[in-house]
This record gives sequence, C-alpha cells and structure tokens, in this order.
Amino acid sequence: MATKQILHMNPGQGETSYARNSTIQKTAQDRMKPLIEDAIKAFCGAALPKSMVIADLGCSSGPNALTLVSAMVNAIHHYCMEHKQPQPEMCIFLNDLPCNDFNTVAKSLGEFKHGQDSSSHHIIVTSMVPGSFYDRLFTSTSVHFFCSSISLHWLSEAPEELVKSKIPMYDSDDKLRLLNHEIVANAYARQFRKDFTLFLSLRAQELVLGGQLIFSLVGRCSSNHASKSTQVWKLLAVALNDMASRLMAFYCKKELHELIIGIKVSFQGMISKEKFDTFHIPIYAPLDKELDSIIEDEGSFRINKTMVYDAFHATDGMLPSPNTMASMTRAVFEPVIVQHFGFSGETMADFSSAVERLSSSSFLEAEFPLVCLCLSLTRAR
Repeated sequence: MATKQILHMNPGQGETSYARNSTIQKTAQDRMKPLIEDAIKAFCGAALPKSMVIADLGCSSGPNALTLVSAMVNAIHHYCMEHKQPQPEMCIFLNDLPCNDFNTVAKSLGEFKHGQDSSSHHIIVTSMVPGSFYDRLFTSTSVHFFCSSISLHWLSEAPEELVKSKIPMYDSDDKLRLLNHEIVANAYARQFRKDFTLFLSLRAQELVLGGQLIFSLVGRCSSNHASKSTQVWKLLAVALNDMASRLMAFYCKKELHELIIGIKVSFQGMISKEKFDTFHIPIYAPLDKELDSIIEDEGSFRINKTMVYDAFHATDGMLPSPNTMASMTRAVFEPVIVQHFGFSGETMADFSSAVERLSSSSFLEAEFPLVCLCLSLTRAR
C-alpha cells in the first residue's frame, strides 16, 4: 500500500501522541537552524524580493510543526533589521499527508500568525497543503525556501519487488535473514534513489532559481562500518520479532494446557509468521555518500553544506532514556503497525515494553548506529 494512504503520526495530545513524544525530532530541528540562517543570508544578500514563499514539507503536528518556519521568519526579520531593509511579505505553507492531524496544526497556525503580526509589520499568510511531497504541490518557480525535518527517509511505498517475491523485510529465521540481507538492502536503496530523485526534480520545478532547500533525515555514515548493515526500521522489526517469539511460546504452552483439560480458548494479540513476514515498512536511511550521489546525478541542486551528527544523542550528548525511545517509537509507528496487524491498545503497550527492553541494552549503540544528515541545497538550474 502506498505511504500516502496509511502514514501519519499518532494524533492528538494524549500520552501516546506524537505531540507529546517528539523530543528527538526537536533536536534535529534545532541543529538545522544554522543552515537556515546561512541560507537566508545567501538568498537575501543576492536580491531581497518584496514577497517570499516558505514551505515546510512533512510538518506533522504538535509543538514541532512550526519550528522550522518560525526559524526562517525570524532569520529574515533579523537580516532585514541588520541591513535596514524593508521586510518582505511572507506566505507560509505547511505540508503533510492528508491523514495528518491538521486540526492541531490549524490551532498552532492561528497562534503563530497572531504572535507574528503583533511583533512586526510584515504580512504573513499561513496555509496548509495536504499531499505527498512525491507529487507536485506548488506552481512553477513560486517558492523561495523549502525546509523538511526528519521526513525524507519515508518512501512513497515499500519496495514492490520484495512484496511480490514474498521476501520479508526482517526474517525471523537468522539464516534466511542473512541470506536475503543484500536483496533487501538493495531493494530499499533502489526505492529510495527513485523517490529522492523524483523529490528533487519536483522541488526544482517549484523553486525560484537560487531558491533554497534545507532538510534533515535519518541516515547512515559511510565512515561508520557498522551502520552499513543497519536500517531505521531495525529496532521496530526486532521488537516485533521479540513479541512474536514470546507470544508464540506462551501460546504453545497454553495450547498444551488446553489440550489436557479439554478447554478451547482464543489468545488475542498473536503475531502470526505470515503477518510478520509481509510487514514492509516504507522507510530507508541512506548513506551520506549515497545522498550526495543522488543529488549530483539529478543535477538541479548545488550542495552548500552538509552536517552529520548522532541521531539519538541530544545536544547535551545524552542518549534518550529507554522509556523515551519506546514512547517515541510508538508515537511514530503505531498507525502503520495497527493498520497491518490490527493491534489493540493493550498489544501496543506490549510493543512499547519490547522496545524499552531493547533500548535498555547496548542495542542502540552497537546495533543501531544511525546518524542524522542535515543538508542545505541551492537550486542551480
């Protein structure tokens, strides 16, 4: 199934919502601010237009939804104050898939616009744009700045060749998983290259010449050998596999007991091997050099700057607690998991416990060495 039909973060403001469990994503946004400030200076220094269009792609919902566009508006404001130039009118667009929690975003937008209007004299028009960033979203040469944080590792769909060949994303059998590792890795890499090339082509059509694209995504570092065999879905897959193994063992014991006493009952929350083997998450963490290669081959953009940092260490260098990792993982992946497995809230709580157990071990540092890649691009042609 295409990502646009199933993907969204946990909505609302509850304990398991994305709004309450997105501190790691906030760290990524904070690290992007220097790139944003440099991009604003470079663009405005060449020619400051009377009006600007800024779009955040994959804004999601909650307190992070306006962080990047706020940083851009503030950077433009400071540039104009410093250089004593009139501030341009600004039009702000927030984009995500149609199933995103746009009700929460709308409330945030109202507060944002009111706060900006009360502190400055420039006009800010705000709007929401439901749709996939793998489709055209804006008219040709109409946008000055695109930003996107921790979104572009999501694919348009899981690799179709794996689905058709019935090759699991993560096989529960160790030998089969090792045998199919390269097939799975190459299929995901090809899907990402196809999707990211399309993304760049579409944004190049929508940006003005010299327009800026600043983004971050979960990736892997070429200099880290361990990361070459790791994917962002590994923690999720291992947790589900752990659940399946424990539940199956429990079920077998229960079945034996029922056979002895002659009572037949059902066990809710079972993860069947068939269900597990057909679960393909549409997400891919590229190598840093892989990303550079795609940008160069597509040809529309010039790379201004690249930053690479640990994806899970906060700015103070501390790893998130196991409970934080479990809550974040559930907030991001619960809708996709429930859509495929049909889990109840109680079973999702079991999933969170499985993630927390993994996060309590050395798994994150030894088996999950992912990084965050932040790039600033200029449309060159």
